[in-house]
Amino acid sequence: MIINQIRQKYIEFFSSKGHAVIPSASLIPENDPSVLFTMAGMHPLVPFLMGESHPAGKRLVGAQKCIRTGDIDEVGDDSHLTFFEMMGNWSLGDPAEPDGLGRDSYWKEEAINWSYEFLTDKKWLGLDRAKLAIAVFGGDEDCVFDEESYRLWKNLGIPESRIIRLGKDDNWWPAGGKSIGPQGPDTEIYYWTGEGSAPEAFNHQDNRWLEIWNNVFMEYERTKEGKYLPLKQKNVDTGLGLERLAVVMQNKKSVYEIESFVPMMEKIKSLAKNYDDRSARIIVDHVKAAVFIMADDAGLVPSNLEQGYVVRKLLRRAIRHAKKIEIPLEFDVTTPLIKIVVDEYKDIYPELGKNEQRVVEEIKKEENSFEKTLERGLKEFNKMSLDKEISGQRAFDLYSTYGFPLEMTKELAKEAKVKVDEEGFNQELAKHQELSKTAAAGKFKGGLVNHSEAVVKYHTATHLLHQALREVLGNHVEQRGSNINEKRLRFDFSHPDKMTDEEKKKVEETVNQKIKEDLPVSFKETTVLAAKAEGAIGLFGDKYGERVKVYSVGNYSKEICGGPHVERTGVLGHFKINKEEASAAGIRRIKATLD
Repeated sequence: MIINQIRQKYIEFFSSKGHAVIPSASLIPENDPSVLFTMAGMHPLVPFLMGESHPAGKRLVGAQKCIRTGDIDEVGDDSHLTFFEMMGNWSLGDPAEPDGLGRDSYWKEEAINWSYEFLTDKKWLGLDRAKLAIAVFGGDEDCVFDEESYRLWKNLGIPESRIIRLGKDDNWWPAGGKSIGPQGPDTEIYYWTGEGSAPEAFNHQDNRWLEIWNNVFMEYERTKEGKYLPLKQKNVDTGLGLERLAVVMQNKKSVYEIESFVPMMEKIKSLAKNYDDRSARIIVDHVKAAVFIMADDAGLVPSNLEQGYVVRKLLRRAIRHAKKIEIPLEFDVTTPLIKIVVDEYKDIYPELGKNEQRVVEEIKKEENSFEKTLERGLKEFNKMSLDKEISGQRAFDLYSTYGFPLEMTKELAKEAKVKVDEEGFNQELAKHQELSKTAAAGKFKGGLVNHSEAVVKYHTATHLLHQALREVLGNHVEQRGSNINEKRLRFDFSHPDKMTDEEKKKVEETVNQKIKEDLPVSFKETTVLAAKAEGAIGLFGDKYGERVKVYSVGNYSKEICGGPHVERTGVLGHFKINKEEASAAGIRRIKATLD
């Protein structure tokens, strides 16, 4: 069963259980400063997990594009990928008891039974029940053992020797349980991928047991004081990695053997004079991830800032491995790989076809730029490595002069068995460039977006800013991303030119006038077509389902948005633009504060 068939069957199965199908959100998180990329299906649903009503209802299913770079060093093994699809089904506070409308509850029993049915019933995937194993939360001094999940799996016929109890580091979301806010135990489903029958006892550290599904039960709220209280709105958040499941369904040993990777791997093998499987895997994984990030309507390109810096790291690491396996520079490696990715996924994710030419052009620019310095940089590294330790200053020189991301220097150093002074590198980086701490330090932590009073105010202010920019600059202005914390907002928008001082002043005055008018903020649920017909602005237009929430700020602004927002604009304070700069080709960025 190929990926497209598995994806379709999953959606069909949960649609039959009353779930509304939602499309994938952007890879660039909206208003969430805690992550650079969407890392899981739940990230775009945070407001609804926190209590906002979702226009599609309380039962949702979909496939979400995801990027994870925290374990980039593992890419090249049999299971780790930078880009992957996460299938998910959710209960957003669905009744814990039957609701009188003929619909049953949706909690642990339903989530566990449905995941088991989908995986093992011959009508769906028909996996071997004898090769399943389970992990559940075993309890600690703060939270009790998830006995209900344990009992449910036993009732389904999973033997006790195949159900293990683990702590918060393994079977809790978020891992470790130290975050503030909604969280809870999870139960993970593993499948035996080794030769022959599965062992009688389950050892989760044996990598032949492949984790394929995770059911998260959000039933606690952790306070600032570290107390775990019952959560008012209980949620089910489940996910399974589509590529990993394809490995199981196709009886492969590696994700790189499934149909979405084989053509790329064969292309690399045909070009390399000194073929190495791990290098080939890194090349195809990184190029694929870069294509998906750059094809996003946010318009990202390689740069030295945040998400753009990650794209640059991925591409430069891929180029370095292409050189390592002796693919001649005169061969165009990336363009045919890009085409393979686009052709494979454009029917599912239309932005790939729409933005293909821009992606090709920008990746070729990065490739040509880096190839000019790569050879000289490698020679310089070889000289440095003779000392058996590369200082922070010298590692920074490789970065600033030759374009080597720290991760590349570390990888080269590991191969040469020399050390790198990472702390010294970061000190030099802080002194010489105003790089994002997130991008520089490789901080890719997930977590719930902050819903504090200040963040909600800034979120509402972006609506006023968006409309003011359209009035001052023209209706070609569209939001291309935002990042909000308690101290400022950052707003990316489409516009070809640097804003003049007069334009910035006019935008500021317009926003502050609307704040002064103390306009009411309200919302209604409607269809996408009706929202557009009413003149509502849609951010990242392909990400919505059939029904959406439209927030209106008086008669001034009307936007499709998930929320939350303030009730009236008068509470926002004074709006001030602190900086306006380029973010990418044709994309400008504003940083602003509320005083």
